Amino acid sequence: MKQKYLENQINNFKKNKLSIIRYWINKDEIIIILNTRKIDKELFIKRYAFGLLDYYIDLISNNTKIGKSASMNDFLKYLNKQNVKQDELYTLCIGFKNALLEYLAELNINCFETSKEINKLFEEVLKNFIEIYSKTTKEIEKALSKSADIVDKQVILSRTDINGKILKVSSAFCKMNGYNSSELVGQTHNLLRHHDTAKETIDDLWKTIKSGNIWSGELKNIKKNGDFYWVETTIYPNFDNMKQIISFDAISQDITSKKVIESQQNLLIEQSKHAAMGEMISMIAHQWRQPLQAVSILVQKLPLTKMMGSEITDELIDNVVDDVGKQLQYMSKTIDDFRDFFKPNRNREEIDISIIINKSIDFLGYLLKANSIQLNIKNDFNVEVFVYVNEIVQAIINIIKNACDALNEKDDEDKIINISTKKESDYICIIIEDNAGGIPNNVIGKIFEPYFSTKTNKNGTGLGLYMCKTIIEQHSNGVISVENTNIGAQFIIKLPLQ
Repeated sequence: MKQKYLENQINNFKKNKLSIIRYWINKDEIIIILNTRKIDKELFIKRYAFGLLDYYIDLISNNTKIGKSASMNDFLKYLNKQNVKQDELYTLCIGFKNALLEYLAELNINCFETSKEINKLFEEVLKNFIEIYSKTTKEIEKALSKSADIVDKQVILSRTDINGKILKVSSAFCKMNGYNSSELVGQTHNLLRHHDTAKETIDDLWKTIKSGNIWSGELKNIKKNGDFYWVETTIYPNFDNMKQIISFDAISQDITSKKVIESQQNLLIEQSKHAAMGEMISMIAHQWRQPLQAVSILVQKLPLTKMMGSEITDELIDNVVDDVGKQLQYMSKTIDDFRDFFKPNRNREEIDISIIINKSIDFLGYLLKANSIQLNIKNDFNVEVFVYVNEIVQAIINIIKNACDALNEKDDEDKIINISTKKESDYICIIIEDNAGGIPNNVIGKIFEPYFSTKTNKNGTGLGLYMCKTIIEQHSNGVISVENTNIGAQFIIKLPLQ
């Protein structure tokens, strides 16, 4: 296409590109489009505006042909990505043409033929742009339609109005609960709510989303056939142009298998606790023996004083009452400690690692003393971890008790358990080592399996170390491992630092 009059203006266009771009970009209608479609003005100018002007210059110079520019294809793809509509594309293009005309007018070039050539070139370019844009839009619509079909079949999705009435559900949502979409639309999610779901959970859900925030959490629901299922759900509010909530979208993931496994693991942990309860009660009895003897002696102190003819003064009575109170307080604390240990502990706490170690040793003080086991503790760190405290204590107790059993089977005079700590990257390591000779190589790889036991006295349940692994790795995001050293077995518990 020959543009005889425009060819004379090529040098002017090349020298004053920025002026032409400013004429174009600073028009009110162009600014509105850029702002509406959230298009970065500087990016648009640098990457696309100068490219469009160069494209026109190349067309006028016959250096390219309409429809043969890769940079213009990128330009149109970018506009499509920003959801620019065809009428907005037309406004952008006509704005560019008018910028060329205004620039020529500034140069006092008001030649009718020049204007005619610009309009003719504009029509050809716009026609090509619309063809490419329509084709791209159709391809996108086709891809979106295919994506929508995939989403419908694979994503557990529902939409409700502001009152909770179901407006739309995906096929995956229906497949999950066994209802047809016609049975669900118009109903509320109360139809699916399991009676185990706490009212507080639902109240928090509604309070969150009605305030315009996103809610995430786990919900237990019930299928049409009465079976239960668990989902991890995120609910998003949808807003109109006035920023008023008009609906809610819920996207869910089936976590039933995960919750069933957790339930089984928690049952094993409770079984392990109950298996240890008899031993703990025995420990309480031994822990109480010494303070009970002290109380008995203190109580006898008053009649003995009287028998010996001495005066029972107020000071003496106060001292006896004070000493008896201290012993009873110690006994009460012992009961509280053991009671707390057997309580379900489902809230994580920030706690110093030294407190966890000391708490574990407090439970086993008598056991270690009764079996003449020397305990060495070396901890040089004051660091906090975020864990279920009772569970971690339970795991450490289990490992130390196993070490005690191994040492008793060995029947050596020098029985030693070493507990130490070290920092390793983002973890604190608790290292528990005994000098019982180690674990046989043919079983060391199996000791964390459920119901596997190495105890020869048939008193082992095989749950202890499996429970430890579950607590450390799944509940606490840590790692537990075992290896043999030159003196015995060494367990390493790695807990992430807070």
